[in-house]
Amino acid sequence: MGNNSTDNNFRKDPNLLVKPGSRVNLGEFNTKYTAHFKDKEDASEMLAKDIQRLSELQDMLYAMNTYSLLVVIQAMDAAGKDGTIKHVMTGVNPQGCNVTSFKQPSVEELEHDFLWRINKEMPKRGMIAIFNRSHYEEVLVTRVHPEYILGQNIPGIDSLDKIDKKFWKKRFDIINDFEMQASEAGTVIIKFFLHVSKEEQKKRFLARIEEPEKNWKFSAGDVKERQNWDKYMKAFEDAIENTSTEYAPWYIIPADRKWFMRAAVGDIIVGTLEKLNLGYPKISEKEKQELQGAKALLLNEDNN
Repeated sequence: MGNNSTDNNFRKDPNLLVKPGSRVNLGEFNTKYTAHFKDKEDASEMLAKDIQRLSELQDMLYAMNTYSLLVVIQAMDAAGKDGTIKHVMTGVNPQGCNVTSFKQPSVEELEHDFLWRINKEMPKRGMIAIFNRSHYEEVLVTRVHPEYILGQNIPGIDSLDKIDKKFWKKRFDIINDFEMQASEAGTVIIKFFLHVSKEEQKKRFLARIEEPEKNWKFSAGDVKERQNWDKYMKAFEDAIENTSTEYAPWYIIPADRKWFMRAAVGDIIVGTLEKLNLGYPKISEKEKQELQGAKALLLNEDNN
């Protein structure tokens, strides 16, 4: 990372980065991992510096108008997606950043291919887009509930037995091709799986029930989906294994300690932008002369 940022460089941390072709066993990842940090205060200074640096980098990204950034965030319920977005992006100019939360597909969205609604929200050059859930729902939720696929009216997929390994392999290939095309057009993609433990999720669900100010966050359906925990873990493992690439890497971020999760995500975003060598556009000699001419006109206003 550059001199203006921190020296942690979580972007290359082997405990977080999933290298292309790597096997993923989420049971082997420590959800309480905090690197060398001891507590929230220990990591707060780094996060504060990264938030400030992110603001500077976003300004250059917008001015340069060559690249865009897509941040994909996936997680089990109560892992902290919303809080991470709120804390990490707190210093970003809203005019240069869009956050999209993908819910259950609408009737209109189901009348198109599964990437249709994603394409509409992809960032323009100079912009940052954050996907709170994303196209990966189509290989996660639908993997656990394959009956949802039947509602998409895909030619030749008219029964559950047609939704086999070959089907999912094709879907992973479609996602990889989509992300490669976006990358080649200038969209830098980083993907985060916020990995919370089942025990920690239970604590957070109970807090949402017991604390009135958190009741609105709770849905009985969340507990029902919790019964499919092992199926979801397998779906995440397969998705990450098959779609972590050089041009769109996955990071598995320990989420039991929210303060570390936010610090790591912020540092990876900053590190990713810094490798682009962003800068402000340089103007030509003719444009410099025009600037001086405009300056002279402004200064002469005082003499009129």
